[in-house]
Amino acid sequence: MTKHSKATFLPRKVQRNLEVMGEQIKLARKRRSLSLATIAERAQCTQLTLMRVEKGAPTVSIGIYARVLYALGLDEDILLLAQKDEAGNALVNTKLMRKNHKNEEEYDVFD
Repeated sequence: MTKHSKATFLPRKVQRNLEVMGEQIKLARKRRSLSLATIAERAQCTQLTLMRVEKGAPTVSIGIYARVLYALGLDEDILLLAQKDEAGNALVNTKLMRKNHKNEEEYDVFD
């Protein structure tokens, strides 16, 4: 049985997303025909840490993930995180519509 602390326990969906991200990093390395040793050296981490990245380990720092992406020439991909924020945009639009509707009601009073 593995030991879980509150810091390492993740919802299953989040853990699966990390595993997919790790697999995509591994495939990117293999498509470039680069060894674990080469990418680990370029990312300034150990091969063990790189293997944990490729498995989607939640305890590896985001800085290491960023350095691995940089070593693969994929550093711009990190800018895609949270780029498509549909829920946030919907909330802002709702607030703007309420504010606009409230302002229209205020103007109606003076008409």
